[in-house]
Amino acid sequence: MSDALNGISVFVTAAETGSFTTAASKLHLSRSAVGKTIARLESRLGVRLFHRTTRAQSLTEDGQAYFEHCLRALELLRAGGQMLESGRREASGRLRVTLPMLFGRRCVAPVLTRLATRHPKLELEMNFTDQVADLVEDRFDLAIRNGRPDGSALAGTSLGLKMRRLALQRMTVCAAPDYLARHGTPLALDELRQYEAVVYGRNGTVKPWSFPQEGSEPLEITPPHRMRFDDLSAIADAAIDGLGIAWLPCWLIRDAVRAGQLVPVLADQPRQVFESVALWPDTPHLPLRVRVAIDALAAELPGNAEL
Repeated sequence: MSDALNGISVFVTAAETGSFTTAASKLHLSRSAVGKTIARLESRLGVRLFHRTTRAQSLTEDGQAYFEHCLRALELLRAGGQMLESGRREASGRLRVTLPMLFGRRCVAPVLTRLATRHPKLELEMNFTDQVADLVEDRFDLAIRNGRPDGSALAGTSLGLKMRRLALQRMTVCAAPDYLARHGTPLALDELRQYEAVVYGRNGTVKPWSFPQEGSEPLEITPPHRMRFDDLSAIADAAIDGLGIAWLPCWLIRDAVRAGQLVPVLADQPRQVFESVALWPDTPHLPLRVRVAIDALAAELPGNAEL
């Protein structure tokens, strides 16, 4: 068994970096030692794992298949160690999380940084992006996604993932007090078409405001507008400055509402709901650091997502 495992970590590092030289640097070995280790592994397996050139190495088809199996095997070995770790009270090791930029900064990051403060041996790495990352390929322990309850939060994800719903996010129409003093307060959804709005738009497309309707399709409204931003925080700032009404998530405007800078309107109308979910690779034993992170988010995010 030890012979079979010999060289796998060297092979995986070389495959991930695409360079024997870079792999040697990461492993604190000589390039020659890496090359000889790979050669012995190829000889034992009876296949060529890499296409070699003077500048770089790339996996062969057999090499790619073997690499994927090696990753799974290493994950099982890591899970074995994490199973032992799970009996400890203190989470430790590196926790890599991918999360949406704005929601991540405002709501998720404070929870995780407080968690890291409680667990001094926990290393926290957060990747803020609105792109959908592949947890397995990009080696993330945890992903936080937002989407509609119809499952859109899972769009573009790989199989082999576990999921837990963390919180619901409600959208609300809001405006600055002075704007409402000048233009009046809308009392019905149809009246929104009489107000100038600051809307979300990207690539020439404006996102309509959606309002659930019992027994029928949601009512979608695009109010008149001359300001279109592709950043929710900028929309909130413009609304605070009295430039129009806005349709924004409650978690984003909570502080502005409490400070009297924004006023929610049409509170009696059903609100569009989005959900936040946690995703993680389905492994035999969930590492303690991942478990405590998910539990902390499930406990604290619902309060952060409301007004």
